[in-house]
Amino acid sequence: MSINHIVTPLDSAVLDSKEQYAFYHKMVEHALKELIESMNSNNLCNEQELVFFKQYCDLLLYSIEAMRVKYMYDDEDNMKIDLTESGFPNYLEFRYLFNDLGLRDNYIQKLPDLDVIKEDFLDTLLRKKEHVSKRKLFQAASLRYYTTVDQKYIYNRFVQGKIVDAPKDVSSKYMTSWSFYDVTFNRPFICFMYFDYKGGNALKDRNAIYEVLKNSADRHMDLDTMAYGIDRKLPDILPKHIKRIDLGPLHNVFAKDEHIMTHSILESISKKEIPLESFAFSLQIDEVFSGSEFKEGSYFSKQTLQKWDYVLKQPYVFAPHRIIQLLYNKAPELMNKLKKAPFQVGSIESAVGSNKI
Repeated sequence: MSINHIVTPLDSAVLDSKEQYAFYHKMVEHALKELIESMNSNNLCNEQELVFFKQYCDLLLYSIEAMRVKYMYDDEDNMKIDLTESGFPNYLEFRYLFNDLGLRDNYIQKLPDLDVIKEDFLDTLLRKKEHVSKRKLFQAASLRYYTTVDQKYIYNRFVQGKIVDAPKDVSSKYMTSWSFYDVTFNRPFICFMYFDYKGGNALKDRNAIYEVLKNSADRHMDLDTMAYGIDRKLPDILPKHIKRIDLGPLHNVFAKDEHIMTHSILESISKKEIPLESFAFSLQIDEVFSGSEFKEGSYFSKQTLQKWDYVLKQPYVFAPHRIIQLLYNKAPELMNKLKKAPFQVGSIESAVGSNKI
């Protein structure tokens, strides 16, 4: 069954065949890798931010690959994709992976030994000249899943990065990063914060800083509200610049939302004007800077807080050339509101042709 025969009902959020798992994973992997390259070449992040950005994307790809292996031959459960304003797996899928891998030893004990599985496969294929049953394929996939997937690399609802020295061309002394998977939007966000520290060495109090970020900046909210919450709960922290990258939606054949880009792509796919694997990646970068300071509190316990400027909202689109042309024809007003002209990335067909996938 080729990918051209894959039919995904618009009201369905379930991947229910081996072909769909393989196709979906290939599309997401390609889109994210092209996004990373384009972010680098178009200077949307500095060098240090790009390192962290790639690490978070790698965690996401690792988790989605683990889902592919887990569900490939499973006839009882299916991976669920969020169809509205996302294009990524439902957040619960990440929780299922994490919790499931916590019981890996129990599951491995119930599975046949690897050498037994290999011998059985060879006997079935070479001597009996028969197809391997789905049950045995599921056993083999499960053994691979439980013995190769590492729980610590599964994308969690909140992922904390380290505190490091800020780049030399930045006025702040420190920077840190974190990422969260918003359960409302079912898509990942990546954040960077540049700050000074009144207490001397910020690394000594890193656990307190990490705890505040986990509790106050683990979901989508107005960026200035997030900045104020962090500033208020950490008296010794002087945040100067917070940057948040919203990854998505990933507009593709699996999506079902009200976004005009999704509708334009789905309509053209249905008319066979563009191939089934066509996609566009929306991405928004929000930034807020500290303009000045003010004091808040009682006479004896005043705290210095930052006065934040207006939040800069910068929408971008990444898509293959053919899709960019399509979107300009069908949604010119939307495209003209972008911070910059759409960034061209490679299509899946061209990547296959050049052996990138």
